[in-house]
Parts: sequence; structure tokens; C-alpha cells
Amino acid sequence: MMDPTTDNAAHTGDPGAARASLEALRAEIAKAVVGQDSAVTGLVVALLCRGHVLLEGVPGVAKTLLVRTLASALELDTKRVQFTPDLMPSDVTGSLVYDTRTAQFSFQPGPVFTNLLLADEINRTPPKTQSSLLEAMEERQVTVDGTPRPLPEPFLVAATQNPVEYEGTYPLPEAQLDRFLLKLTIPLPSRQDEIDVLTRHAQGFNPRDLRAAGVRPVANAADLEAARTAVAGTTVSPEITAYVVDICRATRESPSLSLGVSPRGATALLSTARAWAWLTGRDYVIPDDVKALALPTLRHRVQLRPEAEMEGVTADSVINAILTHVPVPR
Repeated sequence: MMDPTTDNAAHTGDPGAARASLEALRAEIAKAVVGQDSAVTGLVVALLCRGHVLLEGVPGVAKTLLVRTLASALELDTKRVQFTPDLMPSDVTGSLVYDTRTAQFSFQPGPVFTNLLLADEINRTPPKTQSSLLEAMEERQVTVDGTPRPLPEPFLVAATQNPVEYEGTYPLPEAQLDRFLLKLTIPLPSRQDEIDVLTRHAQGFNPRDLRAAGVRPVANAADLEAARTAVAGTTVSPEITAYVVDICRATRESPSLSLGVSPRGATALLSTARAWAWLTGRDYVIPDDVKALALPTLRHRVQLRPEAEMEGVTADSVINAILTHVPVPR
């Protein structure tokens, strides 16, 4: 927990205090979620970069709990949509409703009009409904009946999905995947982490009551804005820029890939590396920052050739091989 002095300072918009409040998110989330440090880091990086996050893992590894806990630790408006096969686009974006009293149509906002939208099991709804988030994620607005309506700021979509080989799933199209800044894989916990999870439940932990677990807001919109301003001032040398470009161009030349990383993906990698550099206390980016964020930023932006997939090659293994071979700037 942060002491009162730090907490009050964070709300003044001071970058140093903002960093402390964002670091405090980790401690708050740890009150409800065991392990998953890399996923927590990814969510914080996405907040700093104004990006969106896709969390993939088998059922029961706390994907939804992780996002719900993040929402409880932030003083932001949050809403949740459970994506199902019969969900309609208007159920997400909102629609025009006829008012009999005024004999006029009025817009009824959907759950997308929030700061943090939890899109739960997004790949269990058909592509038509999945695509209802495209405009919201890219342009941060929703157009209904020809009228664009801006979304609140900050705005982040945290979507969860089961692996595509599970029954009842609809793979996200490339255009949808490209809207996500990061794709975070949530692994099964280690033996010790699983023991810790069961111990907490034996002691009365209720995942549906996060307040009882002691989770409280430790950061707000002012903290995020101060942090984003500081991240924008993080220095990127020409050598680092060239390094990012070389990594992304190497994916386009890989014999294992039919689709490489686009320039938008290169921009995303540069942004996430800057955010990670700032979070670790530096005002400049080093090659290790790029390497640390390469997998979650790029793995969903490439497409394996069928023959490579049949041989057991994965996107992660291809990217790791590229990171090994691309020369690292001094």
C-alpha cells in the first residue's frame, strides 16, 4: 500500500508519483491474482500506450479475474460484456431507441462507452459482432445512424479469449487482431502458485468480492495522463529505431511466415518499448526494452505458413529466432 503522502502526490499529475501509483497496481492486483506478473506488466504498458490487450489462455487461469482486479485498482469507469454467439453489434455499441413521449429516436449508449471495457471471451461471438469494436478501438468513437460519438478518455479494451482450437470459438480476423497493441498468453500456474491459490480459497478468498480481498483504487486518470506525457518524452535513438525496423522487416522475409509485421506493428513495438523503459526508471530506450516487448507486441501480427504450422513451428519461436539473428545496436 502506498503511504498517504505518495497517494496525494500522485493525483497532482507529477510523473514520479504517477510511476509510483502505477507500480502500486502490481501490489493491488497481487491481492487477488497469484503470479501472472508479465500479464500485469502488459496491461500497465497498454494503459501507458493508449492500446488494447488480448489475453489468451485456457479456461480457469484467472484471465477475467485479472482484468476485474485491474479495474478495481483504478479509479476509472468499467463495464463488462460477455460475448456469446447471439450477441448483436448494437448490444456493444448502443442503438437508437424510439421514445413514445417525444415521438423521436434517442441514442442509448452501449457498454463500450466506458474507460475500461472487459470483452470477455471475445472469440465466442461471430465476426460480425467482433467487428463492432473496430471503430471504437482504432478511432475511439462509435458511429450510429451516421453520427460519430466520441468515447471517454482514457479508453482501453481488455479482451479475453480461449485458444482457437477450443469448441465454439470464432478466430479473430487479422484486422481485428491488429487493433490489439499486445497479445498476452496466460499460462497454467506453477505448482507453488497453484498451492497459493488453493490456500487463499481455503482461507475464504471470494473472487467475486474484490473489496473484501483488500483491493482498492491506487491510480486514476490524472496519474495516467501524467505518465503518458512522461513516456512521450522518453528518448529513442536512431539506432533503436533502426533496430525495431530491422526486426519487423525480418518477419516479412521469414520463410516460416506468410504474413509479416506491418509498419503499424513496428510503431507499436517502439511505443511499448518506450513505455517499458519509463516504467523501469529510464528516460531512454535500450535494445533490451525492445526484446522484452517483442513477443507480446508482434506474435498476433504474423501468420505462419501451413507447412511450418504442421511442423510444430510457433509465432513465438519464429520471433525469438529473429531476435537472435538481427544485429543488436551498441
